Amino acid sequence: MKTFRDIMVNEISKKKIGSKIKVSGWVKKSRDLGELIFIDLRDGSGFFQLILEDNSLSCFDVAKKLHHEDVISVTGVVRERKKINKDIKNGDLELEVIDIEVINKTKPVPFNIEDDVKTTEETRMIYRYLDLRRDVMQYNLKTRHKIMKATRDFLDNQDFCEIETPMLTKATPEGARDYLVPSRVNQKMFYALPQSPQIYKNLLMIGGMERYYQIVKCFRDEDLRIDRQPEFTQIDLEVSFMNEEEIRNLAESMLKEIVKEVKGIDLIDKFEVMSYDDAMNNYGNDKPDTRFSILINDVTEVFDNSDFKVFKEADYIRCLVVDKADEFSRKEIDSLEVIAKNNHAKGMAWLKFNENEFTGPISKFLNETEKKEIKNLLNLTNNQLLLFSADSFNVVCSSLSAVRLEVGRKLELQDPEKFNFLWVVDWPMFEYDVELKRLFAMHHPFTMPKNEKFAEKPMETMAQAYDIVLNGFEIGGGSIRINNSELQKKMFELLSMDEEEIKSKFGFFINAYDYGAPYHGGLALGLDRLTMLLTNSESIRDVIAFPKNNKAIDMMMQAPSLVELEQLKELGIKYEE
Repeated sequence: MKTFRDIMVNEISKKKIGSKIKVSGWVKKSRDLGELIFIDLRDGSGFFQLILEDNSLSCFDVAKKLHHEDVISVTGVVRERKKINKDIKNGDLELEVIDIEVINKTKPVPFNIEDDVKTTEETRMIYRYLDLRRDVMQYNLKTRHKIMKATRDFLDNQDFCEIETPMLTKATPEGARDYLVPSRVNQKMFYALPQSPQIYKNLLMIGGMERYYQIVKCFRDEDLRIDRQPEFTQIDLEVSFMNEEEIRNLAESMLKEIVKEVKGIDLIDKFEVMSYDDAMNNYGNDKPDTRFSILINDVTEVFDNSDFKVFKEADYIRCLVVDKADEFSRKEIDSLEVIAKNNHAKGMAWLKFNENEFTGPISKFLNETEKKEIKNLLNLTNNQLLLFSADSFNVVCSSLSAVRLEVGRKLELQDPEKFNFLWVVDWPMFEYDVELKRLFAMHHPFTMPKNEKFAEKPMETMAQAYDIVLNGFEIGGGSIRINNSELQKKMFELLSMDEEEIKSKFGFFINAYDYGAPYHGGLALGLDRLTMLLTNSESIRDVIAFPKNNKAIDMMMQAPSLVELEQLKELGIKYEE
């Protein structure tokens, strides 16, 4: 039977010098020097140099006609290279070619297969099968595999059992819009694709499967960005009879094991723990990037009696203090104001402080007492820039958080080789929607409150919830779960569900709690986001084999697409033009 290779190119070592071997792959590069031809052959393990210097061989003419990305099988003898390439694993070796078989010729490719690819993301996604040949994409997907393997190995050693849960399930309110699947057998009825396996893993705990996990696909129909896809993958786990601290310790140990396996880094220190309030007050968001120390400062009291109209009318006045003020031109400060405005602020006031003097557009509106107080409160030193936001609490937080991150990027304060894991705890149980005039669960409606009398003062109630953050991205979240029917019904009622809706959507779930539900909790980690951060990728689209674009379209498959009317009729569906 015909064979196509004896060995992968990255496995070729000095032990093979003088040996005749066969390798197969793609032509990465070809250099025809007349009497001498060099070919870089790429396979799934790396690339390797081939050399032809005997023009009497029949394969010499074959080699002259090769193009980038042709698929070939090559027989040759391993020898030492005269000019060593220290940048690759076996750059001191090469293959002296004896024979070449062309397995498949290629048309001219729409872009060069190289890491520093010079084409649009749209073109890369249309020809995703070509994009996947790039070294960086191969590295990303292999790293993703390593993360999954390290996860499974760790949880298997902790006696967890991997259990699959259904993809076709019931539509339940969990925060985002559901993807719906019509039922042909049960006309006018729909399944929902799971936003998470939350209810199923709760039921598994009731079913006595005390340590569950799965690496699972989830689906949410929401607006997309660099760290969101309509379908994404979770490392999902649930455990009985562990408290919040024990679950966090378990997840922390698993993440340390993953980082060690993937990056070769030992994370020795305990992960920092920060309250939700501290995260919002100091960083302006609930997923702070703690790799740099610029914090938000509250200066509201300094301007209690200000004559400056913008400050006088604001509920909150806060600011960032940034070193190296001389590195920020007026144009760059204006661009920071645009970012603030894009995050709901009406504008952004600013000052520069140097040699005991304030300069900038608003300096003339501040009196000497205010200048003295702000200098002392903020411990100002020379060459500092002050960036202010004055508005409601939410606007001040969102605008200064976005500006802070942009300043961190400009001053290169976000070290890509630093991995700052952080637990955010003590979350509010609810948030109130002013327009809809109703409460929403901050995490989800199955989270255990810290106070069982939460119905009396819901907005003052804290949740037994915890998020895990890495370098400014939320990579996971979890909580201790409600485990009795009365408490769960009370939660649903506070979320504006009447008895009929509770019974219709969650009757089976409420009933299950009456049959001995254990104390339990869990966590879900975003595999895509974690992989993005551990590979220093700019988007989760670069760590997913076949992603959707920012309009939820698969550019390669051209999905979603129209379907035949007959197929819709079978499902009992018709639509208006």
